[in-house]
Amino acid sequence: MKTAFLIPLLLLPATAHAAPPPKKPAPRVAPQPLPAKVRLSVMTSMGPFVLELDRQHAPLTTANFLKYVDAGLFTGAEFYRAMKSGAQDEGAAGLIQGKARWDGKRIFPPVKHEPTTLTGIKHLDATISMARGAIDTATSSFFITLGPMPALDADPAPAGDNQGFAAFGRVVEGMDVIRKIHAAPVSATLGEGYMKGQMLAPVVKIVSTKRVAVPVNTLPAK
Repeated sequence: MKTAFLIPLLLLPATAHAAPPPKKPAPRVAPQPLPAKVRLSVMTSMGPFVLELDRQHAPLTTANFLKYVDAGLFTGAEFYRAMKSGAQDEGAAGLIQGKARWDGKRIFPPVKHEPTTLTGIKHLDATISMARGAIDTATSSFFITLGPMPALDADPAPAGDNQGFAAFGRVVEGMDVIRKIHAAPVSATLGEGYMKGQMLAPVVKIVSTKRVAVPVNTLPAK
């Protein structure tokens, strides 16, 4: 009888086909908080001014406004309205109103209303705020106040639409330019309803709007 030959199995080193060690997940980087303030340099056909938007207290309204800025829709836009109250001198009260340029392609949804009772940002002198019709309909039309205008703040006491307008920042440089726009000529016939006689003629062009650095001393303390 022939003896069967047993062929021993070759044992390969254990490391030859071992699975690679699992990769360690990348460390999670905590998102950095957005700056509380955003500054914009606005050049008009009557000169420049600087806005400071309050992202901490009016985040939705500020984000909405910046969408139009970053899309370039305020470049080539205009201030078209000057509501005047009192003598037309440096102390004149009222507001000027502007809007973005609509090109039919980039129309952003309306922003949710942030009333002054929520944000704490009142309509004082040099306040920027959103124009609107009904609640939650504001898009790009905005206004800047000359002198305090508390009637534009939200007031829970009256019946009906008592939510006021959504203030979200202020002019920090160039109020002399705002006053020049406010004092510019208006048409006696243009405008409808209560806006008749408030339309600037000619309009004041917004040449450019861009973000600029916020001075360190205006940032919130850590």
